[in-house]
Order: sequence, then structure tokens, then C-alpha cells
Amino acid sequence: MPETRSEILAVASELFGRYGYQRTSLREIAARLGVSKAAVLYHFPAKADILAALAQPLLDDVDAALTGARAAGPDPVTVRWAAIEGLLDVLLAHRGSMRMSVHDLSLMSSELVFPRFAAAIQLAGELVAGPEPDLAARVRAAQAIAMLSDPVMILAEVPADALRAEVLNGVRRLFAAPEPVRRKTGRPSSLGPEQLELARRLYEQGRHTGDEIAAAVGVSRATLYRHLSQ
Repeated sequence: MPETRSEILAVASELFGRYGYQRTSLREIAARLGVSKAAVLYHFPAKADILAALAQPLLDDVDAALTGARAAGPDPVTVRWAAIEGLLDVLLAHRGSMRMSVHDLSLMSSELVFPRFAAAIQLAGELVAGPEPDLAARVRAAQAIAMLSDPVMILAEVPADALRAEVLNGVRRLFAAPEPVRRKTGRPSSLGPEQLELARRLYEQGRHTGDEIAAAVGVSRATLYRHLSQ
């Protein structure tokens, strides 16, 4: 009598997580269940089919989270955070599968899994980056998505609620970080509050040339005078 699919998947998940997908055979799965290899093949014609079945709930939930984010409204920022929080919640709910991928990349690299997973990550990047993103926005989106998955996989011992809060705090810091616009010379085209305060103090002393003040705060003379005249 063949075991049920759920029993096979539970045993396979344990063995894949402990020994890796490549080092676990169908025969070993069958032996753990106390059945023949044919009994396992009755439900799963190949080991790759077991892997795909294990990844299915994660992929389904990722798709659902991103679909929900797309429908969150017209505001790109609202969509961004709906995607970030929804994706993080899915990853936390599937920590077992995520941990398994740390030990064996076959979970996500399988040809039955990877195309769908890659498409989901691409969509997540688009939602987080926003409409018509420049390179900086695309890079920041990719960084944000990586910030969601890595802690979930690495910090398995941390309670989900505490980990969720810290991960989101880190992502918020990423998007809140100032992004100086740089000229072709590599110098910023704007002054931050501290730079502007220093520039005004040096200017008021009357002992420094415009070029010296501009060099001290790291901008061009034109940028310096534009800020001082405001």
C-alpha cells in the first residue's frame, strides 16, 4: 500500500534538509517510510517531482503576495511596501524550505522550480523599484529583496516576529538613506545640512576663497555659490 503524498513529502523534506537533494535517493526515502521504491514512484515518477512539490506551496504563496501587492493601489510607495511585507511574510512562513536551500541550492535551481521562482523575483523587483526606475532604483530594489531572504535563511533561531521587525527596519533604512546626485566629476551636485553649515561658517570668516570652501565641502564652486545664495 503506497504511503500518502504528504508522508512522502515530509520524509523527503527532512532528508533533503539533512543530507541535501543530490545525496538523498528515492530508495532512502522509501526505506525511511518502510515501503518499496515503487511505492514512492507511484506518487512521484522522479525525485525532481518531489522537489517541485515541496517548492509548490512557497511559490504559490509568493505569487499570491505579489498579486496582492500589485492591487494595493496606484501609489508606487504603497505597492512597494505591500510587496516587501508580503514577500517577507511568505518567506517566514516557509522557513523550512528557505533553510533547506542554504544547504542545497537544488531546491531553487531545479528546472521545475527555478523559472517560476526567477519570474517571481523579477516581478518583486519591478514592484519595489517603482515605475520607470533608473539604475539606482533597480539596484536598491534588488538589495531590498536580498535583505528579506538572507536573514530568514541564516537566522533560523530568531523568533519570526522579532526577525520580521528587524528585517523591515533594515529595509526602511535602505530606502531612507540619502542619495547624493553626482556630477561627471564625481562631486555631489548638492550640499547636505552639515556641509552647508560648514560652508557658510567658512564663508562668513572671510579668510577662504570660493575654491577653497568648495574643496572643503567636496562640491564645485558653482554648486557652492548656488547654495550660499539661497
